[in-house]
Amino acid sequence: MPLAGRRAKGTRAVGRGDVRDGIRWLRRLTLLGAGLLLVLLGAAAPATAHAALRESDPGDGTVLRTAPRHVTLTFTESVGLLTDSFRVYDPENHRLRTGTADHAPGRSDTARVPLPAKLATGTYTVAWRVVSADSHPVSGALTFSVGKRTATAASPVPDETENPATTALYNMARYLAYLAVALLLGIAAFVAYCRPPTAAPLRTPALAAAWTLLAATAALLLLRSPYEQGTSPADALSVSSLTHTATSRPGALLLARLALLLLGGAVVALLRARRRRLPRRFTLAATALFSTALAATWSAAEHASAGLQVPLAITSATLHLLAMAAWLGGLVALLRTLRRLESAAVPVLTRFSRMALASVTVLVLTGVYQSWRGLGSWQALTDTTYGRTLLAKLAAVTALLLAAACSRTWTNRLTGAARAARADTGRAAVPARTPEVATVPARGPEPAPASAAVAAGAPEPATAGASLPPTPPPPAATFHLLRRSVLAEAAVGVLVLVLTTLLTSTLPGRAATEAARTDAVTTGIPTASVTTVPFDTGAAGGTGKVQITLDPGRVGRNSVQAVVYGPDGGLAAVPELRVSFTLPAQRVGPLDTKVTDRGGYWVADSFALPIPGTWTLKATVRISDLDQVTVTAPVRVTK
Repeated sequence: MPLAGRRAKGTRAVGRGDVRDGIRWLRRLTLLGAGLLLVLLGAAAPATAHAALRESDPGDGTVLRTAPRHVTLTFTESVGLLTDSFRVYDPENHRLRTGTADHAPGRSDTARVPLPAKLATGTYTVAWRVVSADSHPVSGALTFSVGKRTATAASPVPDETENPATTALYNMARYLAYLAVALLLGIAAFVAYCRPPTAAPLRTPALAAAWTLLAATAALLLLRSPYEQGTSPADALSVSSLTHTATSRPGALLLARLALLLLGGAVVALLRARRRRLPRRFTLAATALFSTALAATWSAAEHASAGLQVPLAITSATLHLLAMAAWLGGLVALLRTLRRLESAAVPVLTRFSRMALASVTVLVLTGVYQSWRGLGSWQALTDTTYGRTLLAKLAAVTALLLAAACSRTWTNRLTGAARAARADTGRAAVPARTPEVATVPARGPEPAPASAAVAAGAPEPATAGASLPPTPPPPAATFHLLRRSVLAEAAVGVLVLVLTTLLTSTLPGRAATEAARTDAVTTGIPTASVTTVPFDTGAAGGTGKVQITLDPGRVGRNSVQAVVYGPDGGLAAVPELRVSFTLPAQRVGPLDTKVTDRGGYWVADSFALPIPGTWTLKATVRISDLDQVTVTAPVRVTK
């Protein structure tokens, strides 16, 4: 008896039409949600770039006695140069004619541009834009002065560094490419390894994924140069843009991806035209080789291509993408297969369960390595955007694993039902031995005793109180539950893919921490001014401290943080704290910071200091309702 036809007595059968209608609506909602995510993420502000400026020569804000010959920038990773990477403006906001930018000898992480031989006295602005090793553009600005500082009309970044339309289109193409490659490689792995009875139901989604990936890759190739330059999408078809893209490493990888897709499509079309089916081992090897080469065009162009242990990182990222595609894309193929092949789906389910388990194992191992490589420290997990996005991805993966556990439960039940059905069929197929019939009188044969019937192989009649074998679970209902859990896996998988793409667009925690540590070197000034002032609490031997941090400690907007410590060195809660700044030399102040209590931590998010100099910090600490103490200390504020 077919597996789909077995039902438990008294169990309501699930209507196939109802199941398909429910799946159809859920699928439409999933596609709609994915489309909305693509639009929202594509239109979002560009993420922080991945190469951080480590140091500059001249340093930001420095005053030089003589004019420098070059402006040199050193980054945390190797960078690529654009045709207009450096723009230098004089004190009158006129752009200087500089030499051709290049890399320092033997230093791919250091870019430099020669300056004119004679520079007038005053403050100069340098706006720069380069491409980090993981293919994302990086931009910024700095100032230096020759002889003395002067007022300058040049803005920190004279032109817009991003074109919103170009950035939105490029990001949408990136998300579409990730979704399409996961679906395409997942279907290929599903057909090659799980061997469904027919691949016809998977032809439509496979073709849709292939054409989408081809179109997204072509769009990325055309938009690559405008995305790097921060120009309009209308510049995509210019000869200079296409030439620049073709000669850059990201452009070469996009061209390789396009060539692989065209080659794979040609081979499949040729085999279909000749109606030839390759041996299974050859199909598995060809699928693995094509999938690995295609996945490498991503890993060789993003985070793994820069930083620590690049060869190992590229290998890990390639395996991570392949495992993700085999699992998530295979889920879509399984869902479509289950709709049509209920009676033959148990062997396919068993093979997919093994493939999914291997994929999860690879995802965990490579994910742990990539997290360690990207974060650098536990603190970066909560203090950086990369770490917080990674936490969101881990939560989504946890939900995905829970849905996968449910799917595995229903798969085991279907497998058990299939084994029970095969066992029943095998027992029914055993031929019964025919007992010898003796010559009897005409009054007819005498009924044989029950023991003889059993010995002859016939089933024993049921008697009152006899125990019946357990009935397998109803397959129709189990298939319905399996479809729902697989659909839930696919829906959460879309979210995992989106978060994965976000991670590729976010500054890694290790680089963010390194950039923060070297910010003092980059700007030539301390990142913050920390002042600790002792005060008398009024009790015997009672001396406390108030620690005040002024960040960044220069002219303009600053943040103020204050913490009060008691005589024992621990944090002390006080009823009131006031902090002000006075500049006696210029008769400025007192300026009240208006710090507010945030649970023992006093903060003013925005406090402006108008001019540089040595300011007098005054802190008034109220110890009790009646007692307070005021202490002062000098604080140096720079430009």
